[in-house]
Amino acid sequence: MKILVTGGAGFIGANFIYYMKEKYPNYKITCIDKLTYAGNLETLKNILDDKNFKFIKGDIVDQKLVFSLFEEEKFDIVVNFAAESHVDRSIEEPDIFLKTNILGTQVLMDACRRYGVARFHQVSTDEVYGDLPLDRPDLFFTEETPIHASSPYSASKAGADLIVLAYHRTYRLPVTISRCSNNYGPYQFPEKLIPLMIINALNDKMLPVYGDGKNIRDWLYVKDHCSAIDLIIHKGKVGEVYNIGGHNEKANIEVVKIILKELNKPESLIKFVNDRPGHDLRYAIDPAKIKRELGWEPETKFNEGIKYTIKWYIENREWWENILNGEYKNFYDRILKNKKKGS
Repeated sequence: MKILVTGGAGFIGANFIYYMKEKYPNYKITCIDKLTYAGNLETLKNILDDKNFKFIKGDIVDQKLVFSLFEEEKFDIVVNFAAESHVDRSIEEPDIFLKTNILGTQVLMDACRRYGVARFHQVSTDEVYGDLPLDRPDLFFTEETPIHASSPYSASKAGADLIVLAYHRTYRLPVTISRCSNNYGPYQFPEKLIPLMIINALNDKMLPVYGDGKNIRDWLYVKDHCSAIDLIIHKGKVGEVYNIGGHNEKANIEVVKIILKELNKPESLIKFVNDRPGHDLRYAIDPAKIKRELGWEPETKFNEGIKYTIKWYIENREWWENILNGEYKNFYDRILKNKKKGS
């Protein structure tokens, strides 16, 4: 089995690659990643020398590169993680998000059509549904919930989802889509809520919390997300959307306080800051469909997963320190230089 993983040097993509290599050691996995600010090749250093793994630095918008890669490798499955994904950045530079998240997806699907790929899987987000009111805990996002994006990021992901479904209907391209809730775990870029709070607390720095911190998210441990995608690409029904949720709803301020308690740090480190524009109130996924059809359920409770995550950031300080000081950006060049010396 040959699999292309786009955006595999990012948080979820890298975790997916490690998950798949452990479960299917004979699968041949190719990763393409542009290595933008959140793409970190150092995350994949433990797998770079694996005979069944190949890394390509490139942009999924580059049709010539993508088509030549498909021509050479003859992929069976494509899993598209590649995306600009930080909401704050999308508010500042929406054009980058539209280009990568929409046009990049289109280029990949055109390649899948031309080279007869058996499955194209689009990794999406619950943010395409907009948000839910805080005073209605009985409401959840289902696959039938209308799309109602709130930010340029979520709008770009919603646009990509619609194009994916259109390619299935128009060209009969074998596609699936998964929409997940907020992920957390190892290798998450430090600008995201949980790693930012862990790192700042470890360094006794202020922990910035938007607004009053009452915005609610459904937290999904990244390994559980990977297991769900694995099921979908192997057993999911073509043309279907599957919601992947963690059954772990927490207010942002609650998450921050849990982290501080685990690290034995004072709550006086918390600093409330001005809320961002269009900040969604609550996300909550109903994963009943994927449980019913594929037998998937999340295994990791938040109180367990956050301990695993905090432990990982404590034990892998060099990884995130290299990001904070910018050194991670030089890792690709160092690897390339070493390969040239060895050739």
